[in-house]
Amino acid sequence: MTTWIAGAHSGAPLVTGFEDFESGSFTSASFCRPVYRTGSGPAVIVIHEIPGIYDKVFEFARRVRDSGFTVYLPSLLGTPGRPLTLGYGIAAMAKLCVSKEFNRFAYRTEAPIADWLRALARDAHAQCGGPGVGAVGMCFSGGFALAMMADEHVIAPVLSQPSMPFTLNKRMRADIDTRSEDLPRIREHMERHDTCLLGLRFTGDRFVPRERFEYLKETFGERFEAVNIDSSPGNSHGIRAGAHSVLTNDFVDDPDHPTYQALTKVLGLFRRQLLNS
Repeated sequence: MTTWIAGAHSGAPLVTGFEDFESGSFTSASFCRPVYRTGSGPAVIVIHEIPGIYDKVFEFARRVRDSGFTVYLPSLLGTPGRPLTLGYGIAAMAKLCVSKEFNRFAYRTEAPIADWLRALARDAHAQCGGPGVGAVGMCFSGGFALAMMADEHVIAPVLSQPSMPFTLNKRMRADIDTRSEDLPRIREHMERHDTCLLGLRFTGDRFVPRERFEYLKETFGERFEAVNIDSSPGNSHGIRAGAHSVLTNDFVDDPDHPTYQALTKVLGLFRRQLLNS
């Protein structure tokens, strides 16, 4: 394992406006990836969605930072700071589908990159201290936060719109991309640290079927807290039918909006588990 090294990667944002994030890199096993860091306090790993770390992901990271945490943003796809467009998203999805680092379309498996993320969490904990590390996975990386709990250091996990495995059949609708042999250890880990697994989704999101959250509830019982945000036609908040990104692209900065309330739950979990407050 190689410690996170500041300024050691050429992957710094190409767009201005993100200078408050320090660029670096982290190497473990055969993977070396850019990682951006900001803030102070216990560590929270924020794993971006497709297509990469665009402006709304940076904004979410700042909200976490401003709540008293050191945020680590690993760059797994795309160009950090590049604006979100449909073409950019399609290109990232194509790379995701063929990459051996992320390819985990089999039943109850996980991506090879999950071991790299667990190593990053261990290193972040060593550098930042505190009782443990928080983790947020989004979209294709949603299940990573759960897989990372196979490591002792991750004690505040959030699954935001966990979209993998793809819902190719009924069985995959009721599953999450974490090794089945890790689930008993994760349950025991959650009991020992008296923590919960927080899951966020829009009810109309076809990439995150209702059965997936039902499976997590069946697996973890009261330790799984589901936040289901109504995006049905005619919903009271006018949330669009295709809403997907709870904490980023579809987030509304209004205390009365359900996405803001979801963010409050996320930050509350981090404060409770990592700051004992």
